[in-house]
Amino acid sequence: MPLAAPLATGPTHTHICTHNFFSLHPIFSFVSDQVVGPPAAGAFRERPSKPTTFRKFYERGEFPMALEHDTKGNRIAWKVEIEKLDYHHYLPLFFDGLCETVHPYEFFARQGVHDMLEHGGPKIQPVIPQLIIPIKNALNTRNRQVICTTLKVLQHLVMSGDMVGEALVPYYRQILPILNIFKNMNINSGDGIDYSQQKRENIGDLIQETLEVFERYGGEDAFINIKYMVPTYESCMIS
Repeated sequence: MPLAAPLATGPTHTHICTHNFFSLHPIFSFVSDQVVGPPAAGAFRERPSKPTTFRKFYERGEFPMALEHDTKGNRIAWKVEIEKLDYHHYLPLFFDGLCETVHPYEFFARQGVHDMLEHGGPKIQPVIPQLIIPIKNALNTRNRQVICTTLKVLQHLVMSGDMVGEALVPYYRQILPILNIFKNMNINSGDGIDYSQQKRENIGDLIQETLEVFERYGGEDAFINIKYMVPTYESCMIS
């Protein structure tokens, strides 16, 4: 059955962007047989990112956290139990910070997202609609570091709780176009050794990983909808 993109259902606690990102068109559930050409010129060019709402909140000291150093490096010292945070308020803000590339904003946003996904459980799935604009904005920067960080977050997101992967399927139309553009990009340092693979910073490999995680956790409609948005993707579930 085709999946229709959900409509907005009431106000949210945190308003990050004023325009409506919900598509009013159904996500197609058939496989396109079109021939896919190379990305248009300029498709890989970085887009300047606007100041994030996350940064504004951080600079006002509105996050219950601090930077802590230990033998393993930097970590977030939360001033409250993560499980008691208002996920509708804080999780979209941390996702908004995924566009950041400067310390300490980048570190707090990235680590804060992973901490909240690790402890969120059933609180995560209801917040999915609020996360789409921040995810789309991060990917649309076309910044290699930001894309890699966001892909790792997306993998963590779909595995973070029951039904989260399936809840993300109707939004593939918003978040997969950039993955389709960068899917076959493999960055090599030029000396024959691809150090990016050792750090999981190879965009092409991370996109393939992410699409496979989407398919595994997205339910029966995941593959057909991935295939429509990324025609070169082949199922990882076929034995």
